Formats: sequence, structure tokens, C-alpha cells
Amino acid sequence: MTERCGWCGLEPIYVEYHDTEWGVPEYDSRTLWEKLILDGFQAGLSWITILKKRDNFRAAFEGFDPNIIAGWGEAEVERLLGDAGIIRHRGKIEATIGNARAWQRIEQREGFDTYLWNYVDGKPLQNRFKTLAEVPAQTPLSVQVSKDLKKEGFKFCGPTIVYAFMQATGLINDHLVTCPCHDKVAALAR
Repeated sequence: MTERCGWCGLEPIYVEYHDTEWGVPEYDSRTLWEKLILDGFQAGLSWITILKKRDNFRAAFEGFDPNIIAGWGEAEVERLLGDAGIIRHRGKIEATIGNARAWQRIEQREGFDTYLWNYVDGKPLQNRFKTLAEVPAQTPLSVQVSKDLKKEGFKFCGPTIVYAFMQATGLINDHLVTCPCHDKVAALAR
């Protein structure tokens, strides 16, 4: 018998995210950036909190268009601090603006998608974990990506956040082998 990865529980919004989005290889630069930002906002919170607020985040952050956000300043920070629909954390909001500027530099230089996918030679890493206890919180690769992102000017991108981001965006397939999504996601690898 196959069953979903145990972390997603039974809440419909979480099951939908697990079944249709988590672990699916993402190759769009802007979408990759959005997911990294949301993983940064998740620090210290549960992912379902972010998932339930994701539409509010998208509205508040102009569809997560880094080219718009890169031009923001204190007025936008104050506006966002007053928005109850998102996580109101000054450091994370200010980091998002700085991260948009860092994204622009990487995007112009080589493409943010190319930058990230080069860490796995353009092909998702396929793990074959049988239990959640086997899945690490971070790896030497996520430590390196985190370090490199920080050198590029990113914030709220520690090794644990980066590992969760790599799982979510399909750079790594960490669906358990007992999960019906494991093989489905593996087949989507370019």
C-alpha cells in the first residue's frame, strides 16, 4: 500500500499542495524566487501558516514581481507591516526587498533558474527515503547554496530554509518512496 508523505497530514490545502506542487521541478526564475521568499517568511513558523496566507502575500507583494519589489523603500515596508494578511516581520519584509535586488543581479548575469539548477547539474537529485526520520533538515549542498546566496546578498536563506526550498521546487525529490508522488515527480525531471 502506498501513502502520502506523513508531513502533509489531512488538511485539504496541505494535501493539495503536497499532491500537485511540492517536489515538482520548477524552472521559472520568478516562481523560484517567490518560493525562496515564502520559505524565508516561514522561518520559525509552520508551512501551513504560509500556505494559508500565500494569496495574501501575492497580493501584498505585487505578484512577487522582483522587478517591482526591488524599487521599494520604507513606505512599502510600513504598508506591509500594517497588512494583517501576511507575516508582519520587519526583517523579513526588508530582506525581501534586498533579495529582489540580489535576484535582479543574478537574473541579469545568468538567470536565477540557471544559477540554482547548476547546483544539481540541471537534473533533480532523486532521494529514496522510506521514512520521514531519514529526511535531513539540511545537507552539505544546502549549506553551500545558502552560503553562496548570502554572498550574492540574500537574507533569510540559511541551510535549513534552502533545503526546504530545494525540496519544494523539485531540485531534490524527497517524496518518500512509499508516496505515490515519488515516481510521478521523478518522471518530470528534465
